[in-house]
Amino acid sequence: MKSKKSILIICGGGPAPGINAVISSVAKTFLRDGYRVMGLHEGFKGIFSTAPQIKEFDFHHADRIFSRGGSTLIMSRFKPRGEKPNTRLFLDNNVKLLVSIGGDDTASTANRITGYLEKEGVVISNIHVPKTIDNDLPLPDRNPTFGFHSAKDEGVRIGNTTYEDARTSQNWFVMSTMGRSAGHLAFGIATSCHFPMMVIPEMFNRTEITLDKVIRLLVSSIVKRKIENIHYGVALISEGVFHILPKSELDKCGINFTYDDHGHPELGNVSKSHIFNMLLQEKLKELEIPVKSRPVELGYELRCCRPIGFDLTLCTLLGLGVKKLFYEGHTGCMVTANSRGEVTPLFLADLQDKDGKIAPRLVDINSEFAQLCFKNMHYLENGDYGRAEAYLKNPAEYDFNLILTKA
Repeated sequence: MKSKKSILIICGGGPAPGINAVISSVAKTFLRDGYRVMGLHEGFKGIFSTAPQIKEFDFHHADRIFSRGGSTLIMSRFKPRGEKPNTRLFLDNNVKLLVSIGGDDTASTANRITGYLEKEGVVISNIHVPKTIDNDLPLPDRNPTFGFHSAKDEGVRIGNTTYEDARTSQNWFVMSTMGRSAGHLAFGIATSCHFPMMVIPEMFNRTEITLDKVIRLLVSSIVKRKIENIHYGVALISEGVFHILPKSELDKCGINFTYDDHGHPELGNVSKSHIFNMLLQEKLKELEIPVKSRPVELGYELRCCRPIGFDLTLCTLLGLGVKKLFYEGHTGCMVTANSRGEVTPLFLADLQDKDGKIAPRLVDINSEFAQLCFKNMHYLENGDYGRAEAYLKNPAEYDFNLILTKA
């Protein structure tokens, strides 16, 4: 006797607030229609295992996890490299739909797996739910990826507390936050906390980035505030700055970075805020400016926090949208929702360039909002040179606009 029709849910990449909300919404809506709902631990690793760890969902478990942070399914960054999927997993359980939750790599891997299965005579649909706290997937209408706003909200909570400490103790903090290719998270946190300085990779669109330029931007803010009789502050730097630094610059840190399979420095192994704070302290000592600064790393604590209402609503819509697209016969696509709450499929082919790569969505630093935010940060400009000479021999070297335009 053939088993009941089922769907299989997997999670790839790193955690993001709202994963459980997506899983819960998908599970509830398919259980309602009589499907068996299974979750697979360890992402794609489970698909290639001869003994996959399957989690059965019923309403009570799906209901219990809805608003929790983290993921009820163990996650993995495993990427297949020529291995053959366990076709029995899909045949024995009568799987009709593979639901993948993750970034663009997870989506493309799911496509390849279902393509292989089809050649083996196992025809299933696959629909992907795009996830990243970096907010760098180019979704239509610049809609956010789920988890971004919750991670930002947690970062703002920590950022405001840190800024209060700076004000209370009259010193500075150098903060770093996640964001491999784009500075959305750093931009959102810094602007929400009214930090006097932020550094994101998108700022270096007219000049080559160096560690020295980053540190001079921090000094520019410190001195600007000093001449305004403000002796505290927080400077937030996106970790994406490290990803666009040439290796010759990384070597100046004195850190022996390890690199992933894509050639990216594995930044999770080091504290970016500590590196920048030490470089800042060296520069301040050289300039004989007596300012204390301390590092604060916004890292893994942002990924598994409880999702805020915005993401709970978005994740519910995306979860329900999975079934809508499945019933409409769509496969090999992402589920997306616009600002009007309309669910539509988005195919990888619509996002990929001729080499099959998806360009990350960056902070639009030319937008009016970004320009207004940058203009209201604290940094040295031409009109400040006279007063800044009390701290700097050549204030022009610390002019915010010159740093970002000169070679």
